[in-house]
This record gives sequence, C-alpha cells and structure tokens, in this order.
Amino acid sequence: MDKTPDSNIKTEILIHDLKVPISVINAGARSLLDRQDVYGYLTEKQIKVLHRIVRNTLVTQRLVNDVLELGRSREGVMICSQFTVASLVAGVLVEVFDLADPNVADAVRKVSTYSQLQELLADAGVSLHFQKTTWEASVCLDAAKARQILRNLVTNAFKHRIDRVDIRGVIENSRLILWVKDDGRGIPRADHQRIFETYFTTGGSIEDAIQSHGLGLAGVMVLLRDMGGEMILQSDAGHGAEFKVSIPLSQGR
Repeated sequence: MDKTPDSNIKTEILIHDLKVPISVINAGARSLLDRQDVYGYLTEKQIKVLHRIVRNTLVTQRLVNDVLELGRSREGVMICSQFTVASLVAGVLVEVFDLADPNVADAVRKVSTYSQLQELLADAGVSLHFQKTTWEASVCLDAAKARQILRNLVTNAFKHRIDRVDIRGVIENSRLILWVKDDGRGIPRADHQRIFETYFTTGGSIEDAIQSHGLGLAGVMVLLRDMGGEMILQSDAGHGAEFKVSIPLSQGR
C-alpha cells in the first residue's frame, strides 16, 4: 500500500525528532571518553564499549539524515551550492573512515595536498585517480545529495572489498562523473537489477545491508533520478564491482 502524503509527513517528523536523542547519546559518550578527569577514569573495556556506542550513533545519525534527504528529494527540493570536487571526496572519506579507522580519518583531515592524500590512502587500501583540473574544480550541485550518493557507494565498496577500493572522477560535458570500484566477489549478472531494490544485499543480513548501504543503492538511484543523473553497474561474479554515476552540473557553475 502506498503511503499518503500525511503519513509521509508524520514519518519524516518522527525521523527528524530522532536527531535530538541520538545527538545527546553521542555527546554523552564522547564526554565520558574525552573528559575522564571530570567524570572518572575508564577501564580499557569501558573505553571499547563507549567507542562502539559512538560509532553506532554515527551510523544512526547518517541513516536519519539519509532518510530526510530522500524526503526532500521526493519533494523536489534542491539546494545547490559551490564546492570543490576535492572537498566532496575528502569529506566522504573522512565520514567513511570515522567508522572504519578513526586514525585514518584524523590523518585525512590534516593533509593539505592531493599527493599527500593519495599516499595516505594507498596505505589504507584506497586508490584515488583524479586529474588536477578535476580535483580542484568548483562545481555547483546539491552538496548533501552528492555527498550521500558518493558515501553510499564508497561504504558499499568498503564492505565488499578484499584489498582495495578505487575512486576516480572527471568532469565532461557539464557532468561530474565518478567511479567507485572494489575488488570483492562481484555481483552476478542475475542480481544487477535486484541490487537497486531497497535493502537487497548479495549476502549477509538486512542489518548488514542497512549499515553498509545507508538507504541502499535504491536510495542512490532516487537521488540521482531527482538530480537528472544516472548510474551504471559493471560487475560479474568473482570480478569485483564498479559503479559509475553521472550527475549534471547546475548552470550556476
């Protein structure tokens, strides 16, 4: 049964209201970790539990934001702004590594050049391939939607990789084109259409799919469609998976 507009509004209000308690939980856990001189010193096991709480509140916060962004997208809300390709990619990598390896996330925040970032990421199993003109280019897009699209693809690649994830991009014909590739087990051709269904996963539980995909590749497709973009999947069993997204740039560029 399709949801009525009223039920959509009620759902989005409920989801929006979740942001406050999630933020309180996150802030409380971080305070216990960062202010042990005030709240008392922690054992190693207590620190591990609190770090787990922080990681999972980050996951939940991003899921909430993803749902709200999809709701805005369905309503045709586009908020375009100018930002560089470098800030988009680096920002997504910080978000992904905040969960996968916080030490790498902190290092990504501190690097100042593309070559430094490449070297750092190579040690973490990520290859970047951008021409200088593309990396430094300023584009006009809905930043929240572009970030959600790329983050979902990179997080998905991290889940399925064996050793490496490749990220590359170009600007051609007034479009930002990005490729995200992993060297994992690949996706059988029979599953190529099903992979874009909400929460479908080629292995593991529904919980794994939610955590790794956010709202799933189906959500990415919704955002791309509303932005006038498209996505192409190239994969076969045993040969990894590559997702290519193409997003038209606003005339504000």
